[in-house]
Amino acid sequence: MQKSQQRSYVISLFSLATAGLLFSGYLSAVKLFSGTCAFNESCPYFLGFPACWYGFTMYAAMFIVTGIALIRKTNIRKVILTDILVSFLGILFAGRFVVIEFLQSRVTGTLGLSTCVYGLIFYIAIFIVSCVAYKRLKRTIDL
Repeated sequence: MQKSQQRSYVISLFSLATAGLLFSGYLSAVKLFSGTCAFNESCPYFLGFPACWYGFTMYAAMFIVTGIALIRKTNIRKVILTDILVSFLGILFAGRFVVIEFLQSRVTGTLGLSTCVYGLIFYIAIFIVSCVAYKRLKRTIDL
């Protein structure tokens, strides 16, 4: 994979991580400062803390790792693998809450879908872009 292609994948991953970070950051801030969940939704908890706080942490990890790749030379393979791992964990995490919401018929919300569904969509998008980038990077190395 050429350097320009690598950079375009990193920019895409950084953009998705930034969007997820801003979204989960807003949800986390509303919960932290008002004690209520944004958009009048029920607030799922995990191990005693709001789920959005975990989402914020996962998006922050991907934001930082991918941001470092944009700023300076780093091992792009490790960055992509980190994004694959964290986004996969995010899919499992958010997916669990989406399944619960679906079973309780609470998948819709003020924004059309619940915030957990939107979080899941961001994780899936990051996972797909990361997997495609890794596959193309691996193909280049194998040649």
